Amino acid sequence: MNTVTIGDTVPDFTLPASDGNQVSLSQYRGHKIILYFYPKDMTPACTQEACKFRDVHDQITAKGAVILGISPDRLESHTKFIAKNELPFLLLSDEDHKVSERFGVWQLKKLYGKEFMGIVRSTFLIDEEGVLKQEWRKVRVKGHVEAAVQLLDLK
Repeated sequence: MNTVTIGDTVPDFTLPASDGNQVSLSQYRGHKIILYFYPKDMTPACTQEACKFRDVHDQITAKGAVILGISPDRLESHTKFIAKNELPFLLLSDEDHKVSERFGVWQLKKLYGKEFMGIVRSTFLIDEEGVLKQEWRKVRVKGHVEAAVQLLDLK
């Protein structure tokens, strides 16, 4: 399966969302989208990243953009994660990792000498017409959210 490439229109997808609805990427046409993939709810780096997006949520929405987070976690986990961290944006559940595969973020990972398949933390900036404008792959949390917000003004 081909992965998305900067300059291409991102193929539409639909996933279950933390608010109980099915959400399609195409629903957000006319808005910039910060689409971020993260490995797992309630883990330290994922919590830090989500809270950083929470803290700049008003700045992002003021720029006409929305934030959507995607992980393979179940909706029940997303609901607890949102409540615990007061997240003001939707989290989408990609349990079968089909969307993660399309974005090329479902990869072989190593941790403590063990190999497993999982999400490599990544973020994508999609413009109002659905075109991929920027990607950050293998993200380190520190400074990343600020860079994404700064880029909203330029793209």
